[in-house]
Amino acid sequence: MSVLERINGPRDLDSLSAAELSQLCREIRAYLISAVAKTGGHLGPNLGVVETTVAIHRVFDSPKDSVVFDTGHQSYVHKMLTGRRDLSSLRQKDGLAGYPQRSESEHDIVESSHASSSLSWADGIARAYKLTGQDDRYVVAVVGDGALTGGMAWEALNNISDDNDRKLVIVVNDNGRSYAPTIGGLARYLNDVRTDKNYRRLYKLSKKLFYKFGLVGRLIYSAARGAGKGLLSTFAPQGMFPNLDIKYIGPVDGHDLAAMEQALRQAKKYGSPVIVHAITQKGKGFDPATLHEDDQFHAVGKIDPSTGESLEDSSAETWTGAFGDEILKIAEKRKDIIGITGAMLIPVGLDKFAKKYPERVFDVGIAEQHAVTSAAGMAFGGLHPVVAVYATFMNRAFDQVLMDVALHKAGVTFVLDRAGVTGPDGASHHGMWDLSVLQVVPGIRIAAPRDADTLREELNEAVAVSDAPTVLRFSKGTVGQSIRAIKRTEDGVDVLLQSASKDVLLVCVGAMASVGLQVSELLAAQGIGATVIDPRWVVPVAKSVVQMASEHRLVVTIEDGIKVGGIGTRVRQDMRAAQVDTALNEVGLPDEFLEHASRAQIMERVGLTAQAIARDIVAQVVGSRVPHARPIADSAQVIRSEKTQK
Repeated sequence: MSVLERINGPRDLDSLSAAELSQLCREIRAYLISAVAKTGGHLGPNLGVVETTVAIHRVFDSPKDSVVFDTGHQSYVHKMLTGRRDLSSLRQKDGLAGYPQRSESEHDIVESSHASSSLSWADGIARAYKLTGQDDRYVVAVVGDGALTGGMAWEALNNISDDNDRKLVIVVNDNGRSYAPTIGGLARYLNDVRTDKNYRRLYKLSKKLFYKFGLVGRLIYSAARGAGKGLLSTFAPQGMFPNLDIKYIGPVDGHDLAAMEQALRQAKKYGSPVIVHAITQKGKGFDPATLHEDDQFHAVGKIDPSTGESLEDSSAETWTGAFGDEILKIAEKRKDIIGITGAMLIPVGLDKFAKKYPERVFDVGIAEQHAVTSAAGMAFGGLHPVVAVYATFMNRAFDQVLMDVALHKAGVTFVLDRAGVTGPDGASHHGMWDLSVLQVVPGIRIAAPRDADTLREELNEAVAVSDAPTVLRFSKGTVGQSIRAIKRTEDGVDVLLQSASKDVLLVCVGAMASVGLQVSELLAAQGIGATVIDPRWVVPVAKSVVQMASEHRLVVTIEDGIKVGGIGTRVRQDMRAAQVDTALNEVGLPDEFLEHASRAQIMERVGLTAQAIARDIVAQVVGSRVPHARPIADSAQVIRSEKTQK
């Protein structure tokens, strides 16, 4: 039996010898590579925290002691040590989540996979333990150097340092990267810590000197280190947070299990907030990962476990790739175009732009709020910023979009990648709120391309707007085939299909256009005529959409955002304002946190398939399901009346 097979919970680690612990770490790494190669997932981050996670569970007593992971993508090792060794169902329907999940284990606390929040969680939990007399419980927050670029982390640190009579340990997992290399002043400081030769030389000499005096010398050395400043405070780099009253231990080799245990035990003994600074290597133990310059296998699809080569088809055009190519073309023509992102240069497609014009692309770290307000300032200064982030992360900067960009009529374009249902990353990563959240912003214009051609077209239209925020949102993955329009209205709405009988108007948002066309085929088989349109710009609602709605018996909007406050409600409001009383049915996502599964599986469960939509429409047309389609006689009368007025 392997050592890993003997681990059913954290306390099974207690009796392991040093040799067994070393073997356990090797087995965990080997299993991570073989398992994640089959399912896809966050391989690099987890390979980098093996010893650190083992040390945490050796020193602290989870779940009595609360372990909080920032972002949570590095929690696979934690799962394996807390009774979830089998990762074969990772990120699959009804299987293990790719992030901590309370329904899986009492050892999981924070499910949200948005970065920079762990220290606020830890602050709150530690305060609760103190106020309720649970003085024997510790809180451990594991936060990466990338997450420390987020302002929320610094707000938490300010409060933690103000009340430092709590048992709170902050483990900084410092690998120099978030998705890609960490940027900013903090990153430069941490680089200095990693490379300071005097510090490392004096550290080794002092350790060697004291250890010559046997047990007494080791105790003296340990005490000096445990004080946070250490014997070498005169020569060491200044503390990570020199103006905050938080003790500091490190830097520690995060892959030296004994050193990590010693540092964590010192921090635990101190009894007040302590930072343990662990230096780790993302992708540790897997050469293809460590040698991968872009992101060291931060997240991978299915790969060959021997070579690291992708086993997935990469030849098809992706939404991200189409955007990346087009924004570079636009930037070549317009020198005022500036790119901004938050620690995701490659994932959002700004890497080509940055490579050719490095002075015009800014990676601000995990700081979406700063990115948006900085963009407003750039617009004031005569530039046109293009802020590219995942749709789910746009939620974090809503106030800045509203008050800094829209209120000041700033010409800023927001490009939202991974909009709609994204699949295996689960609840925190579905980009399903952007349409509902952003359309309430006065003056905003939102475009949803249906294919690569309309993406390129609408991106050019978006950056041409200089007096209001514009949004371009698209899905994850491959684009699919282009969908040609049979005509375009004067106000820019594309008609994709038009039947002789005007029974149903299908208003399709973005990538849902292909679903709408499938629905029309199913309806035609039932003798129901449909007009399928792509508004292209879904906010504001084009007048031609309202006009066409008045000519049909039923209007159905299809979107991959939540129905509550979605595009369907916007169309309904504009119809009522124009005194159009055609029945309207909004088809979209429910207002719930969606599970992790494939996109197709989720869409089927929530009824966003062509078959489910067509079935409901048939029932509405025949009058067995509300909303009821307008009777044929009434519809004909409306059309005749409109023709007479013309």
